Amino acid sequence: MNKLVAIGITSALLAACASAPQRSDSIDQARTQIQTLSADPLAHQAAASDLQSAQARLQDAEAAQAQKRPPAEVDHFAYLALRHAEAGEARVEAAHAQAEVARAQDQRTNIVLAARASEADNAKAQLAQTQQELADLKAKQTDRGMVVTLGDVLFDTGQATLKPGADLTLDHLAHYMRDNPHTRILVEGFTDSVGSDAYNDALSQRRADAVAGALVRRGLPEDAVRAVGRGKSFPVATNDTSAGRQQNRRVEIVFSDAGGRFAQSNDSDIIRR
Repeated sequence: MNKLVAIGITSALLAACASAPQRSDSIDQARTQIQTLSADPLAHQAAASDLQSAQARLQDAEAAQAQKRPPAEVDHFAYLALRHAEAGEARVEAAHAQAEVARAQDQRTNIVLAARASEADNAKAQLAQTQQELADLKAKQTDRGMVVTLGDVLFDTGQATLKPGADLTLDHLAHYMRDNPHTRILVEGFTDSVGSDAYNDALSQRRADAVAGALVRRGLPEDAVRAVGRGKSFPVATNDTSAGRQQNRRVEIVFSDAGGRFAQSNDSDIIRR
């Protein structure tokens, strides 16, 4: 009896082994490749058709194996499944590369935009600083450009030696010019009508030279500063009163634009009024 039972069990095991599908390396390889492809998030966008074809051919291979069809047929379907999966992998790799290029381009664009925004902010800050410095100097916009007027308190009467009280104003001027290195200035000296034309022309020139020299000593390039004596020409007030003559005794600083150009000029000098 025991012998019959053993024979029965052995027969059942042999039958089970005979009915179980045989292992196929080609199917295993294709299945692994398909699983790898399917796990990539981009596969369902960039390689959806390849993935579907690979899965369909794998099913054909598994069905052929289950039906005990010839191994060559099983391997053929598995080969097709593998090729579709590999094609899908190539598309996914290309999609990743394109995405990386797009990210790099986005980063570059963001960097450029940030740089432009920073430049714009710096330009605004520089403009605000320039405007504040001009306001501190009490500059006025005229048809000749921005003009700063320095009264006769800078000099003793009839003299061209700068008084110590001029230092603060000249320091402000020099600071402004250092912040605006492309700007040039024209230093113009003026007198009242007391005295001869020759006397006033010489005095106004010496005063303009004194201011220009003081600015050069504060670091301004010599070619950025020009001094001109105007004498008693172009009064801004009457010379019939003491107060009017005091207004006429002055030094004016005319600023060029950022490109070094003055508002009005001819071959020899700035056109006045």
